Amino acid sequence: MGQIKVLTGSALALALFIIMAAVVYAAPGATSEIQGTIKDALGRPLSGASLKLESPDKTIRGRTKSDADGHFVFSDVKPGTYAVLGGKPGFQASTAVVTAAAGAIATTTLTLAAREALEISVMAERLNEARNGLSPTTGGSSYTFDQKDIEALPAGENTSFNQVLLQAPGVANDSYGQLHVRGDHANTQYRIDGVILPEGITGFGQVLDTQFANQITLLTGALPAQFGLRTAGVIDIQTKTIFENGGYVDLYGGSRDTIQPTIQYGGSDGKLNYFFLGSNLYDGLGIENPTPTHDAIHDDTDQVKSFGYASYLLSPTSRVTAMFGSYDGWFQIPNNPGQPPLSLPFTRPPGYTSFDTANLNERQYENNRFGVLAYQSTIGSDFDYQVSYVARYTSVHFMPDPLGDLIINGVASNVSQSSLVNGLQGDGSYRLNAYHTIRMGFFTSYEDTTSDNISTVFPNPVSGSVYGLPITINDNEPKNGNTISSVYLQDEWKPFEKWTINYGLRYDYMSAYVTADQVSPRVGVVYKMTSDTTLHAGYARYFTPPPTELIAQKTVSLYNNTSNAATVPVNSAVEPERSHYFDAGVIQKIGSNLNVGVDAYYKITTDLIDEGQFGQALIFAPFNYAKGRIEGVEVTGNYHLGNFAAYTNLAITQSLGKDVVSGQYNFSQAELDYIANNWIHCDHDEWYTASGGISYRWWETLFSADATYGSGLRAGFANTQTVPYNVQLNLGAKRKFKLWKCGPVEARLAIINALDSVNEVRTGTGIGVFAPQYGPRIGFFGGLKYIF
Repeated sequence: MGQIKVLTGSALALALFIIMAAVVYAAPGATSEIQGTIKDALGRPLSGASLKLESPDKTIRGRTKSDADGHFVFSDVKPGTYAVLGGKPGFQASTAVVTAAAGAIATTTLTLAAREALEISVMAERLNEARNGLSPTTGGSSYTFDQKDIEALPAGENTSFNQVLLQAPGVANDSYGQLHVRGDHANTQYRIDGVILPEGITGFGQVLDTQFANQITLLTGALPAQFGLRTAGVIDIQTKTIFENGGYVDLYGGSRDTIQPTIQYGGSDGKLNYFFLGSNLYDGLGIENPTPTHDAIHDDTDQVKSFGYASYLLSPTSRVTAMFGSYDGWFQIPNNPGQPPLSLPFTRPPGYTSFDTANLNERQYENNRFGVLAYQSTIGSDFDYQVSYVARYTSVHFMPDPLGDLIINGVASNVSQSSLVNGLQGDGSYRLNAYHTIRMGFFTSYEDTTSDNISTVFPNPVSGSVYGLPITINDNEPKNGNTISSVYLQDEWKPFEKWTINYGLRYDYMSAYVTADQVSPRVGVVYKMTSDTTLHAGYARYFTPPPTELIAQKTVSLYNNTSNAATVPVNSAVEPERSHYFDAGVIQKIGSNLNVGVDAYYKITTDLIDEGQFGQALIFAPFNYAKGRIEGVEVTGNYHLGNFAAYTNLAITQSLGKDVVSGQYNFSQAELDYIANNWIHCDHDEWYTASGGISYRWWETLFSADATYGSGLRAGFANTQTVPYNVQLNLGAKRKFKLWKCGPVEARLAIINALDSVNEVRTGTGIGVFAPQYGPRIGFFGGLKYIF
């Protein structure tokens, strides 16, 4: 069966490369090309419009559809005069006459007069603008990926969500798909169409899919009072809005047996707008390889995702929206052969002394579900609001190798964790006058969590030097009623034409393992010094609750006198993090094509929250440093000229902590003593990170490349060492063409890690680092997308 999978993946990649080579490198000959743009009466590009090329004798010489920019093309056209006929449901048809000369490119523009569909589209767009106006970014920093940016990535919409965000400044890559923004461990919040998605159990899989996003924005810095709880990075996702009935079927795959079919369908029916997305990923490299080889041992994954969206216009100023997302993931935990058993104080009993780690059979199962119901409306011309209900369920189940883990680690833990969160959110915006816009809102959530841990361990001998035969310990810990409540009030004040000041207060309350609250002032200033120069600065007081679903072993004493006994039998409760955040920057436009930005930030923290993997179960446990300090500088730039686009980002970050004051049992006494008296680098601290990319459209072929660089995460005793630097270059090309009578087809190929760099992400040492991990070696991938 494994051999069939290898052949299938390789054959798919080979077929896609052959097809792509044929369409990409077909040079223009003596024939002509007709291309153009199709728009609506308001001058906006129309995607998915049907176009026909008709000769004077009424013979159809070609058919195609417009892309997301309203662009279309007819290739290999014989010289002559033709009629281009354009049409789309909800619009009146239009015709343009074009003369094609040999070896030349003829251009034209079609405008379609709208019927009812445009009116509904305009109403929906107005509501989208009103919803976006509920969330200001004054004083903070934002980095946005739109559809063009995503499509220009080598893998396009098949790029995983975390890999898209790696192209933003100040984002550091870590193992298991983790990202760290501006020197914080995770501490990120996700919003979909303005609705906060409650946290779930941390796992390998990503329930959010790039393919349902119309726009992805990363907000960082000193944020307005509306944003709280998780504030290192707020990832705001605007979903696609599809008003034309249609969709696509996409098959993407290649190296390491990767196969990912995807289907999307959407459209509108009167005042109802909807779409659905489903995908299934099979991959032979589900988690980072613990060895530098091209292929990992025991690392298959199977992941199924779906997302649904429906929006109904109740009136020109109100609508109700429903969304759901589903994720199911199955992972093999990759093996690192040749590992010796962990050193223990006593000798293992006979029959439990050796095991070949190449034969370990650890697995993990993950489930993730969320649903959103939102009502948005406008009262009069000055007050906009949205009220949302959201529910999310997540679970992670780690299953050890019962014998292998016991022999190698002295413990085999079958760990199951789950979280069910219900939340209610409201946001409003009131335009008091030309100078003041008042915004207010609330968020409250109620969470039930469970943590079931069945561990097999060796008991200490009563006498002698050999452990007793294995015993089982049950460490089950439900925690219900974890509550978070937040309210905010802020004013966006424009005292002068070039000045915008946003100031406000936020109050957060939490009750879980600890109870705490905080009033947090915020202020942000934007000064439009000239038409080309914009300055911003801000201050924010932050309050970050500990991740309650990441439950550490509460009863450390259960493991006393066993092979899993803690060397430091102390486990103080994890406290919320409190911090002062300062941010300032400038954005400079140079000419009409180049934008450059510089941003600096400084964060002072009490009870800095960090997390680590302290056992073989790939589930993270939180802890606090008594003090924390994060500082950094980011430089960004982007350039656009015709069919050419480029961007680059550079960030310098330092994240330090001192004195571990919770979760102490996860540390050795030597480390605790050292950290109590010394500032140390957090394990996710990466001094330099950089990203960049270029794209160029040649005829109907888009060529692209992107690259990321990291100077290396931390390693060794108390994180005093550094992992070697890593660099990854990706190359890609895509082209849309007509495949026989099938209609428009988009072909894509991508080379991931084109330099075949050996990138060590983790060495297996450092605080909360259990195993070594390496980034993927070179891989060849391709995709075919049929658009209907």
